[in-house]
Amino acid sequence: MSVLLIFIHIIVCVVLIMVVLLQTGKGADMGAAFGGGASSTLFGSTGASTFLSKATTVAAIVFMLTSLALAYMSTNPTGKSVMTSAPAPVSAPATSETKPAEPAQSAPQTGATSQQQPESAPKN
Repeated sequence: MSVLLIFIHIIVCVVLIMVVLLQTGKGADMGAAFGGGASSTLFGSTGASTFLSKATTVAAIVFMLTSLALAYMSTNPTGKSVMTSAPAPVSAPATSETKPAEPAQSAPQTGATSQQQPESAPKN
């Protein structure tokens, strides 16, 4: 189910990009480039919506629906896990023969205490 939804989502993404790039902007004729855009209104001419604008709307709606569906499916997994059928690992109890690891030797401290001479060292 999710593979089909991802496939549809990718196809709709490509279609949406192509449809948006094929559309022309408002006032994109040569007269508008030289300041002769008096034929259009302030926000562009409002005419019948073209096929590309309707295709953009449909592709945007399908894109949003597939995005929401994929987000819902990723947060609520319904499939079985591979690990549910595997038995839990059993660890053996520690025996009395094992000895704990020796603590590491600590490094000599720096600062005021490191300048003191040890008591066993000869004094000058």
